[in-house]
Amino acid sequence: MAIPIVRVILYVKNIPTVADFYRRHFGMSPLPSGEKGWLEMTSNSGGCTIALHQASAAQKSGAAIKLVFGVADVAKFKSERESDGLKFGPIHAFANFEFANAKDPAGNSVQISSRGLR
Repeated sequence: MAIPIVRVILYVKNIPTVADFYRRHFGMSPLPSGEKGWLEMTSNSGGCTIALHQASAAQKSGAAIKLVFGVADVAKFKSERESDGLKFGPIHAFANFEFANAKDPAGNSVQISSRGLR
């Protein structure tokens, strides 16, 4: 039996800055919550949420994790987001898909990929 991934937790130093990054560049919206140091972000397509958890003073922000967002046209998305300040590395092209990498404000790896969408 497959168990679905329902949430990815990112430990970050500045929740509002990282939340704004995912809102502006990936269209994610915060879920209502009154819990201090915790903010879940969701997309209109449903599925897995990204939870932003306040990192402790001693905790490293930005971990060995990569969030992958599916986009049909990597070059177009990259161009649109770069005009709004999000800088990606080069587009890597393979026979059936393309991808490019960036970092969020907390140092987490973010990828846009057309794998499985073409």
